Amino acid sequence: MKNIIKKTIITVFISVFVLSCTDDFEALNTDPNGLTDAQSEADFINVGGPFNPIFLNLYRYDPAWHTQLQHNLNADTFSGYMAPPRPFAGGANTTNYNFIDFWDQFPWDIPYSSTGVMQNAALVKERGEEKFPLIYAIAKILRVEGMHRVTDVYGPIVYSKFGVPGASFPEYDTQQEVYNQFFTELDEAITTLSTDPTNEQFTNFDLVYGGNYAQWIKFANTLRLRLAIRISKADAAKAQIEGEKSLAHSGGLLETNADNFIIKGGAKHPLTVFNSEWNDVRMNASMESILVGYNDARGPVLFEESTVTPGSLKGLRSGLPLLDGYTDDIDQKGDYVGFSRLGNSYIIDKTPTTNIQLMTAAEAYFLKAEAALRGWAGAGDAQSNYEMGITTSFDQHEAGGASTYITDNASTPIDYVDPVGSNNIAALSTITIAWNAGATNEEKLERIITQKWIAMFPDGQEAWSEFRRTGYPKIFPSVANNSGGTVDTDIQVRRLPFPASQRSTNPQGVEQARTLLGGADNGGTRLWWDIAGGNF
Repeated sequence: MKNIIKKTIITVFISVFVLSCTDDFEALNTDPNGLTDAQSEADFINVGGPFNPIFLNLYRYDPAWHTQLQHNLNADTFSGYMAPPRPFAGGANTTNYNFIDFWDQFPWDIPYSSTGVMQNAALVKERGEEKFPLIYAIAKILRVEGMHRVTDVYGPIVYSKFGVPGASFPEYDTQQEVYNQFFTELDEAITTLSTDPTNEQFTNFDLVYGGNYAQWIKFANTLRLRLAIRISKADAAKAQIEGEKSLAHSGGLLETNADNFIIKGGAKHPLTVFNSEWNDVRMNASMESILVGYNDARGPVLFEESTVTPGSLKGLRSGLPLLDGYTDDIDQKGDYVGFSRLGNSYIIDKTPTTNIQLMTAAEAYFLKAEAALRGWAGAGDAQSNYEMGITTSFDQHEAGGASTYITDNASTPIDYVDPVGSNNIAALSTITIAWNAGATNEEKLERIITQKWIAMFPDGQEAWSEFRRTGYPKIFPSVANNSGGTVDTDIQVRRLPFPASQRSTNPQGVEQARTLLGGADNGGTRLWWDIAGGNF
């Protein structure tokens, strides 16, 4: 993370005047040499244009340091996927629960910015709700995709009353209210798209499915199933109703890797920047424990061999403070930067991707496996879905040996050894890979979520949410805990505090949100769907 403060003014300028579509549309509508309103409408530009910033900011492409604060130095680390080799801010930072206001507002500020999902979805609603209902249905799906990530970071958010004219302040909804609205919007969108699935109005604006509405229906069904599973402990009845809608819908779910929800933005992936240009991210020790313990063929694809342990993968513990014997964080980074980088897809001089992955068919199979455990109609067989999820993930990464891997009933996560420090820790689980029909549902769920966690990489936001919801996989705790007692080291962080940007501009709303949260506004308070205890 480089020159963050210095870049803020420049970035704001770029965000408003380059990334934002709004000013461009106004110019088109007023410039006599540009498109007329009628021409713009005929080509769907007036309603399709706002989608570009939505797609490029669900997971922000540029500037990369925004994304580092939007995802990487919180969810990517909390999930057990990645860890920074540099102990930023003198070793006391968000990764070890000394929450930094400037960092922790980005998961909120980006979705609500002029280039984010909320404002641009509102533009689509204004311009297309009546005349272009099919295109507006896509905006609703994307709004749910973008904003469920926000509520899953903070809890209550501004959603149903966003942009209400004349409101004295932006009012928050409870997380339960937000989820209920998500389900309503997905229902509406799926119904609308199902009326004309071969329509091509959206083709020129679609960075995922090329305008194929049938694919969007599959994604929306799978997203609804994801959200239903997410609330299964908080509201079991509602979860089953919504989940079974998706399982029964004729449009289906994501089924093959060709269905994966991947944004084809065409720009440098932010992970490539802070993995191989800034060297600010490395493999997490939890990922090493599981991938190496399982002899997982996806490991060498997802990560690169380390230089501190040549010939093998090596992760580092998350939440490292500034350790004894180091003069500053750069000094300490020098010893840990040789740990495993992310794999070739995120290395600038290898085969870097420009695609952002936000949902895969493998996840859909694991969702169905859990739904089967919960007895939901239409879910199929838990074991078959579990094994198909693994196979689909192996196929996605072109890794061989899935059939042998699935039958492995001996391999388990391994102990972690820090080759340059004293941050060793014993493995936290003995869960194996092969399905065990005689196991308890809790043990079966640990298998499902552990494999789901591997398959969702590198989407740390979803992985962190699933860890909080289920407790799986069992992730190593932060080395340091600088929360002052608000976060339990073993339970780990549950949310981010409400952002400084909201506290300064919407203090009334934040006070309301704190009441709706039902607990202290700190990292130890559980969200509505995050219920302590067993999963069944």
